[in-house]
Amino acid sequence: MSVATGEVRHTPLEAEHRALGARLGPFAGWLMPIEYEGTLSEHRAVRESVGLFDLTHLGKVIVEGAGALALLQRVLTNDLSEVAVGAAQYNMVLNDRGGIVDDLIAYRLGEARYLVVPNAANTARVHRMLLEHAEGSTEVVLHDDLVLIGPQGPASPKLVEQLFPEAGALEYMHGAETTFRGEPAVVSRSGYTGELGFELFVPEALAVEVWRELLSLGEPMGVRASGLGARDTLRLEMGYPLHGNDISPERTPLEAGLSWAVAFDKGDFLGREALVLQKQEGIPARLWGLRMQEQGKIPRPHYTVLAEGERAGETTSGTFSPTLGIGIGLAYLSPRDRFHAGDVVEVDVRGRRARAEVVRPPFVDSSPK
Repeated sequence: MSVATGEVRHTPLEAEHRALGARLGPFAGWLMPIEYEGTLSEHRAVRESVGLFDLTHLGKVIVEGAGALALLQRVLTNDLSEVAVGAAQYNMVLNDRGGIVDDLIAYRLGEARYLVVPNAANTARVHRMLLEHAEGSTEVVLHDDLVLIGPQGPASPKLVEQLFPEAGALEYMHGAETTFRGEPAVVSRSGYTGELGFELFVPEALAVEVWRELLSLGEPMGVRASGLGARDTLRLEMGYPLHGNDISPERTPLEAGLSWAVAFDKGDFLGREALVLQKQEGIPARLWGLRMQEQGKIPRPHYTVLAEGERAGETTSGTFSPTLGIGIGLAYLSPRDRFHAGDVVEVDVRGRRARAEVVRPPFVDSSPK
């Protein structure tokens, strides 16, 4: 179980991170490793070999029982009835205005057994919403006794298979319940980096053992412990949204370009009426990628974006792309129908206007594997 000090929660792997020289910092109520040797080298390790992430801050909610599917169909946006046992699906939870309360992954572990993984800052709210809508004998249990470790990168299958032999047979966005040293665990082929990778849900009692063995076994492959700094640059190169930055309760999936994860035809779900109304009245803005055209110009959140001298929107995320060697970012631009891929806008970077190309992410030639 994670340890709480005041309002800060601590991962069971914190001592391991400190021993590796990690720089720790607050993230969504947790003290987490931001970087070890450096974000750039950790980013490159994931793109070229394998990086190892502690993702314990993410929520782990088991939904189980005869009414589990009906509950998730009501609370989540996507259609889980189409998901086979062993598969996973990207989903969102909306408020009554259609705003994004959270985006998450839902795994179907059994006929009536699901694992829901919300973002750290939203776990309590998602858990509460599931409880509020649960009926009958459906169980909704938040598990603080699981540690989540994420090996990511092209060498990750060779590494993970040494501890979890079943990992090699998993397809992308598939997972399986298994055992490790006699204890229950879940192995999934998933991630937030755009690279081939895995997420390992293991009991807290075995977490240090798994972490150390992965680092030891991965040493010949060039494995690096990697922090949330690299996870952010990796996800941004793919154009993956970060809740609290690029998506929020004030933005809808239609504005964020996430309508592909909304199953309007499955029946009623939270926020559906608001989305239908927004489609009818018009979607005011759209989330686009921005590729800076000048070296050294890095967009950061809340920078003003201008088109023909007029304010057109605001950046939500931005960073230096280690792969491209330039600044990249995401921004909501309006009106929605005005902008197209290839357009050029300006970003106000600390009082100076810098040109940027409007692009449809991903920024790098990569796709989840």
